[in-house]
Amino acid sequence: MKFSTGFSTSKIVVFLALLAGVALLPACRNKKSATESKNFNHPDCLNTALWKKVETPPGADPSVPDSLGGNGFEKLAESMGFLTYTPTEDEKQYFGDPRATTGGEFNVIMGQFPATLRPEGENSNSVYNTMIKGAVYEALLSQHPLDNRDIPALASHWKISPDKMTYTFRIDPNARFSDGNPVTAEDVVASWKLLMDEGLNEPSNIIVYGKYEQPVALSKYLVQVKSKVLNFRNFLYISRAMLIMSAKEIGNLTGKEFLDKYQYNMPVGSGEYIVLKKDVKEGVKITLTRRNDYWAKDTELARYAGNFDKYSYQIVADNPSLEYEKFKNGDADIFRFNMMTTEKWINDTEYDALKNGWIKRARVFTDGPMGTAGYAFNMRKPPFDDIRLRKAMAHLLPRKQIIEKLLYNEYEPYDTHYPNTEWANPSNAPIEYDPELASQLLDEAGWSKRNAEGIRTKGGKPLSFTLAIQKSSERFVTPYQQELKKAGIDMQLKFEDWATTIRNIDERNFNVFSFGYSGLSTPNPETSLLSTLADKKNNNNIQGVKNPRIDELCKIYDTTFDTRNQIKIIHEIDSITHSMVFDIMQWNPKGIRIVYWDKFGMPEYILPRTGSLSYIESYPMGLWWYDVEKAKKLEEARKAKKPIEGSTDIRVVRFWKDIKKSI
Repeated sequence: MKFSTGFSTSKIVVFLALLAGVALLPACRNKKSATESKNFNHPDCLNTALWKKVETPPGADPSVPDSLGGNGFEKLAESMGFLTYTPTEDEKQYFGDPRATTGGEFNVIMGQFPATLRPEGENSNSVYNTMIKGAVYEALLSQHPLDNRDIPALASHWKISPDKMTYTFRIDPNARFSDGNPVTAEDVVASWKLLMDEGLNEPSNIIVYGKYEQPVALSKYLVQVKSKVLNFRNFLYISRAMLIMSAKEIGNLTGKEFLDKYQYNMPVGSGEYIVLKKDVKEGVKITLTRRNDYWAKDTELARYAGNFDKYSYQIVADNPSLEYEKFKNGDADIFRFNMMTTEKWINDTEYDALKNGWIKRARVFTDGPMGTAGYAFNMRKPPFDDIRLRKAMAHLLPRKQIIEKLLYNEYEPYDTHYPNTEWANPSNAPIEYDPELASQLLDEAGWSKRNAEGIRTKGGKPLSFTLAIQKSSERFVTPYQQELKKAGIDMQLKFEDWATTIRNIDERNFNVFSFGYSGLSTPNPETSLLSTLADKKNNNNIQGVKNPRIDELCKIYDTTFDTRNQIKIIHEIDSITHSMVFDIMQWNPKGIRIVYWDKFGMPEYILPRTGSLSYIESYPMGLWWYDVEKAKKLEEARKAKKPIEGSTDIRVVRFWKDIKKSI
């Protein structure tokens, strides 16, 4: 999840990026290197002494027999019931573009500096954390870029028992951490144990990973995980969501010790990128360096991914307009338009970089979860424990007017917790702007009298509360504030820094908050809707949802393995949550709108199929590359103040929508 501040309080945010394949960013150095075109690799990429401590010969430990995952295992795997994946020629296009070369740098801007860089533990699961750790760490498996099939990552093979309760993984014997040590089954065990430590202050970990018994290392390369309960997501989370860290580094640490040891530093990972200590400038910038010694550089599945030598995140705190201007000045390579900058997308079209074709615009349609945004209530205490008040406030949000007047009809409203996905219940009735109905509901709820200021009262107390927001969103909140005031509701706005907002949400010290959640490819309702979490702090059941039928449906959903039936269950849950009105939903854009400097190569689909709004800044790391010829032309054109040949129109990309129709 991602709050409107840009940060989250939950472990679950990491699942979206990992299940969308962000975590798997290996590249193959046997493709043409950009160094051949005088784009010399950054010296850090080649200086393995910056991170490597030991040299481990490639391949399997010769002392491990083939039946236990050593040399020759591939010949036995199928007879032992193990699965793997090899792409067909037709599928290879979805794993990257063969034109890709390595080298160059990519710069993006993010709106907040992460509260920490540690990959696990409290405050570690903002969208920005997820983008960074998805490049530094890997899971056992990843997701096929076209559909939901499993594909190898740290594990080359896997096996699921007939009763779907036991999973066995064979670690790729070539897998290495950045320090040179091999990845082994013991690292999987240590990573699970850390996640289960309450000292990490992540209660949702216990729910997700408490469904398994402690993993068992059957050998150096084979690890087995048994489920305590039947749940179709168990294999999904243990294989794709759990990031693997080195047992040598974290194996003897308690959760609290882990939090104390890692703040703006990170344990070693096995991914292609590394965050060097010298490249963390607190509050200013974080730079990732591509490792030229990455263990999976020759893997077939991702040989054209992870191409940039340096990938930098610079900070422009809570100021989308300044982010945009810095992009126009060339300080960033990509910019995603959101509702705060939609006016720029529509009206700011006369500056030199755009008119001369130095930058390109695109509207990309993906099948990724768009996420949700709006206003959320704390139902644990008055006055928002009364559904009539919540409904009244929902009917006072003028969504269509705001979309038309402030968002240039670039957005569309929705009434589901799963927009842009098949999980959304199409039968959810829209909650329309209706002041008369809102007034009736307020009267019924006992807020029928007004004081001298025109504010409704009940028992002598005014209907007044405070909403913490970012300054940049004020113009979109003010119309709602005005409608509430006309109806007799006093909503005071307070500009608050993200750290304070998150702390108050974690402590349940709020009445209403402005939210922005990223979505999941596969819903996991229990972490945000189970009644047992409603009265606990530091978890995703922020609104205090308690509903016996949802609890029942969560149990049924867990043991339903047929996707069509899963969708039916989520549709019912979506219907119930919609009727409870613990959120007021806003709007989502019609496609993902981006602009970028024309010095990069990219696949024709530009963004991955599961691409979502929250992670746009991370996708170029996995798919794009620095194009030396384009960069040279751009530089020459800028110096000469001349246009580059080609269209300056907005490119509409419906690649994934068209593919979906044909499969």
